[in-house]
Amino acid sequence: MRTIINLNRKWAFGKDQTEIPAAIPANWNWVNLPHSWNAIDGQDGDNDYFRGSCVYLRSINKADLPEADRYYLEIRGANSSADVYLDGKKLAHHDGGYSTWRVDLTESLSPMSLLAICVDNAANETVYPQMADFTFYGGLYRDVNLICVSESHFDLDYYGAPGIKVTPAIEGADAKVRVETYLTNSKMGQTVRYTIYDAKENVIAETETADTEAELMIPHVHLWHGRRDPYLYCCEAELMEDGKVIDNVCTRFGCRTFEIDPENGFILNGEEYPLRGVSRHQDRWGIGNALLPEHHKEDIELIYEMGATTIRLAHYQHDPYFYDLCDEYGLVIWAEIPYISKHMPTGRENTISQMKELISQNYNHPCIVVWGLSNEIGIGGSDKDLLENHHILNDLCHEMDPTRKTTIAAVSMCKMDDPYLQIPDVVSYNHYFGWYGGETDMNGPWFDEFHKKYPHIPIGCSEYGCEALNWHSSNPMQGDYTEEYQAYYHEELIKQFFSRKYLWATHVWNMFDFGADARNEGGENGQNHKGLITMDRKYKKDSFYAYKAWLSDDPFVHLCGKRYIDRVEEITKVTVYSNLPEVELFANGVSLGKKAAEDHFFYFDVPNSGETKLVAVAGEYQDESLIRKVDSFNEEYRLKEKGAILNWFDIDAPEGYLSLNDKMSDVISTMQGKMLFMGLAAKMMGGKGKEGKMEAMGFEIGPEMMSMMGGFTVLRLFTLMGGMMDVKFTKEDLLKLNAKLNKIKRPKK
Repeated sequence: MRTIINLNRKWAFGKDQTEIPAAIPANWNWVNLPHSWNAIDGQDGDNDYFRGSCVYLRSINKADLPEADRYYLEIRGANSSADVYLDGKKLAHHDGGYSTWRVDLTESLSPMSLLAICVDNAANETVYPQMADFTFYGGLYRDVNLICVSESHFDLDYYGAPGIKVTPAIEGADAKVRVETYLTNSKMGQTVRYTIYDAKENVIAETETADTEAELMIPHVHLWHGRRDPYLYCCEAELMEDGKVIDNVCTRFGCRTFEIDPENGFILNGEEYPLRGVSRHQDRWGIGNALLPEHHKEDIELIYEMGATTIRLAHYQHDPYFYDLCDEYGLVIWAEIPYISKHMPTGRENTISQMKELISQNYNHPCIVVWGLSNEIGIGGSDKDLLENHHILNDLCHEMDPTRKTTIAAVSMCKMDDPYLQIPDVVSYNHYFGWYGGETDMNGPWFDEFHKKYPHIPIGCSEYGCEALNWHSSNPMQGDYTEEYQAYYHEELIKQFFSRKYLWATHVWNMFDFGADARNEGGENGQNHKGLITMDRKYKKDSFYAYKAWLSDDPFVHLCGKRYIDRVEEITKVTVYSNLPEVELFANGVSLGKKAAEDHFFYFDVPNSGETKLVAVAGEYQDESLIRKVDSFNEEYRLKEKGAILNWFDIDAPEGYLSLNDKMSDVISTMQGKMLFMGLAAKMMGGKGKEGKMEAMGFEIGPEMMSMMGGFTVLRLFTLMGGMMDVKFTKEDLLKLNAKLNKIKRPKK
């Protein structure tokens, strides 16, 4: 029988090593798995985290192992490339940091062996990802196991797959279940016994055959229906020889149908089932990506609490346990490979192998409905090689799995008529109107335009969001990183997206703040702070509750602004979120009235004098907070960028005249401002591109891009774009520009 031994404990770790020692060095550190060497430096900013080769060593005493014919090393995740050695002999190489892979150790295993795994996350041009807005943590960051099996066994060599493949098909009230198994070194006379169990472990179908596939019927099938009823069956395959079980595998599965309709969105088991949810990265503060089961469980519970029906598991294959949790909790999943940001002609084979691993290893999960081909890969437009790569991946997905759809996540700059959008079955876009330029009210109309132009293509929003830290304001603005602006942004996007049923799925970017060591912004370097919850999972930002108010059926009330206590205004706006129909707000015990809100967002004008205890009451639920009147703004609430050239509050902004704090749309609406900007644009963007068109970062600056840019303040646009294009402006440059703007009258609204 198969035995699985976990090998997570006590590995000798050597950082920045390429040589494989003959014995464990005395000066190496001891670590337990999961482990990442970038748990600290991958989250502190400046993009200087260690990327290189490290070695893990562990001795294996064969006498301690159960007796078996074959011994397979199973590595659940080694980022991003790795080599396996046994007693100095190289046995295997693997490229791709997010999937399971295995190595047969049998022939090289001695009575006392030294196992070495050399892991490398250094930059290269053949393994994805190489450019993306997240940290590429290095390490053996998931489980490592030893699988002990008989000579005849269910396959362990094919792309990390489980050796069993289950495909249910609904036929009226029943389900026909096709089970395929894959055997290594099978012998004459051996049979496979197939058994299906219900959720209470009752046998409901069984057969034994010499074939490696079988069809079994489930009468009166219990459907997997997302959050409402995530019912799971189990299928076990046992390899039989002379009446004895010599190997076995089992997998859970669910029976469901789905379709993605360009007008009505996602349909599950014949019912409209709106997919409204989040994206998720697999890291934590101080841990990196070396998560434990309890971390995954906490993540799924937080997402479930919010009421989400879907998760985009970005931008790579996630831990097998998390897919199991998604099955159990009924979350509908977008699973994808890290073919992201930068198309590498030398990386095609790696996209193919990573997609084969993703599908082979996760085929049996009912939660997964789409395979993601790529993310923002067409930022500079598509070329012949990129298109060919996508056609290959799309065809591969349909060949390996005709039951699911394919999708991509395109970026705003990708034109609607780009040919690569015609390749997958469904499309989604990453839009940040209202954060990276543009205005929040541009989001819904953009999707309406796409839907009108391509009514046969299901369209969704794969990323949208904005950053928030512990900064606060009663007058939030785009780019200020306040919790209040993030809440406003998501209120607006919720109302626009959730009212458009044709959107097949919407995914907030992101559920949790995550490590992005190249980022130095927001006052806390090394993270992307677009999460609805902080990276340590300890604080739910107000915007989390905006979604809970719309998506969750569990009654609650939430008072926003708990971290924004000191306020200067005499009348201050207070927001309450609830999924109940009516909220009453009390200030120091005095009722300020009851309000109803169909959009679940309740706004109150509150007198601000002295210290005021606020209590929001909705039905039998209540929440409370505190505000305090102060004479001057509490500077602890104002963002001061670390290393910023110039902060917005240091800029002269005379009444009635333009400044760096004005939006580009206001500046270029004046003739003087337009002329001034055009002169500076040549410096920032390198002048004209092909056929006299303005270009930046390889894409054309057309009307849509100009509209996005118009939403930036001049200061923020020059800061962000100057960094992206490696055009540096000094403090003196910006102050000189501000002085020129101060001479131009602000246009009348």
